[in-house]
Amino acid sequence: MGSAVDDGGSTKRGAARLEALSPGQPIPFGGDRVAVVSPELATAFRAGDRLLVAATGDDAALLHVPAAQHALVEEAVGRAADAFAAMGEASDAAITRFFELFAARLADDGVWTRIAEANARDVEAARARGRSTTRLQVSGGMRGDMVGGLRAWAEAEASRGKVLERVEHSGWTVEQVVAPLGVVGFVFEGRPNVFADATGVIRTGNTVVFRIGSDALGTARAIVAEALEPALAEAGLPRGAAVLVDSAAHAAGWAMFADPRLSLAVARGSGPAVAQLGAIARQAGTPVSLHGTGGAWMVVDETADADRFFAAAYHSLDRKVCNTLNVCCIVESRADELVPVFLEALRAAGQRRTGCKLHIAEADAIRLPAPWRTGRATVIRADGPREEALAEPIADADLGREWEWEETPEVSLKIVRDVAEAAALFNAHSPRFVATLIAEDAEAHRRFFAAVDAPFVGDGFTRWVDGQYALNRPELGLSNWENGRLFARGGVLAGDGVFTVRSRVIQADPHLDRGGAPTPARPQGRPA
Repeated sequence: MGSAVDDGGSTKRGAARLEALSPGQPIPFGGDRVAVVSPELATAFRAGDRLLVAATGDDAALLHVPAAQHALVEEAVGRAADAFAAMGEASDAAITRFFELFAARLADDGVWTRIAEANARDVEAARARGRSTTRLQVSGGMRGDMVGGLRAWAEAEASRGKVLERVEHSGWTVEQVVAPLGVVGFVFEGRPNVFADATGVIRTGNTVVFRIGSDALGTARAIVAEALEPALAEAGLPRGAAVLVDSAAHAAGWAMFADPRLSLAVARGSGPAVAQLGAIARQAGTPVSLHGTGGAWMVVDETADADRFFAAAYHSLDRKVCNTLNVCCIVESRADELVPVFLEALRAAGQRRTGCKLHIAEADAIRLPAPWRTGRATVIRADGPREEALAEPIADADLGREWEWEETPEVSLKIVRDVAEAAALFNAHSPRFVATLIAEDAEAHRRFFAAVDAPFVGDGFTRWVDGQYALNRPELGLSNWENGRLFARGGVLAGDGVFTVRSRVIQADPHLDRGGAPTPARPQGRPA
């Protein structure tokens, strides 16, 4: 087979299909690195399958996408792409009607009963596998949040076609106009309420294709069949405006994020899984919005009010989600007074749930009262209760670890010289997500806001970081700054924030010419 060399020195050859892999086969990536095919991968790979390289840092994973999973995803994304092409003909009133109908069906007791029954089967199966069910199980509160979120989208301003800016020139005008972005790919963990969040992108005329974690797939199927698809049909929107990738295989998520037809790839879930998905999407050239590792930090300075600190810590530990308090830093000058306050708040939060668990910086363990240093606790883990030490030492390098607790509030404690050291530790070890300062000094708050590299900064409890709670907009996710800040956008990604901008010109003067030349007279009579 011949080859050609272009002016840049690169060699061009005809592309061939990958039909087999062999153990030890090198797969180049990143320009100068190589991943090696394992015997297991070589055995599993068949003609028609796909091989993806997900490079995160210096590591790379070779990901096997069977042909069947690729075909499933290709069809699902294709439906969403076709629907996007048709959404320009859908009225804003029809979109509003969709959200109203979706909310009404979830509010219907008969519909919800069938969804709850499917969820109960999911929860039972997950528990049998030793999986966490804290976020999987539907509840009245979750149902209310979903209904409320969908109704909020129904009431939200229809921004398609909104003129953001108008620039007037002599004889002509340029308008900057809000326009839909395209197909949004969404992979999220097993939280059924995320359906309301994901469909929010339809408000601005986008379409969405999503995959949910395998633990919640049965619940997802029920929501689609009982509420989502009937609402789309009755509102007159294209059925592919919201498409569930009906697969429990991780390969389906990999295939979806590798599809170049996506205009945006959104991932929520565990840190490593989200980072891997982001690497796949970036390799395909798709912009990403990643919502993985969480855990909030609370810093307590020398001017802190003890009662305010107690309340902030207690109310930041009501349940485990991404904005739950994960690390508390107390300045050394107030440690003797405020460490007991923190322990009281942790105990109280444990009484609200089931016990508590403390991790303390190795150098600071001596500051704990003896009952905390020697005590034991029953800690509820995903696989059941465990008897563990009440407090365990932790290295400073591990302060970034997010404690994914079930029913037992779990948090780290570190004594610092001052707020500046706490901010430096936050920037070095946290996912750079949520930071709060408990202080009565306004200047301390100013310095803290400038010092911490975080999108969300507060002065009280950490659980305020939520799109629906804080901004009255259901969120697709909350971005940390672990992988850098986001361009021209805050950390809350909501459905009405997924858009692009088109430019439209309105020319009043037909004789405009960049060089100033006049319009010549039109020839009279028959054209030459």
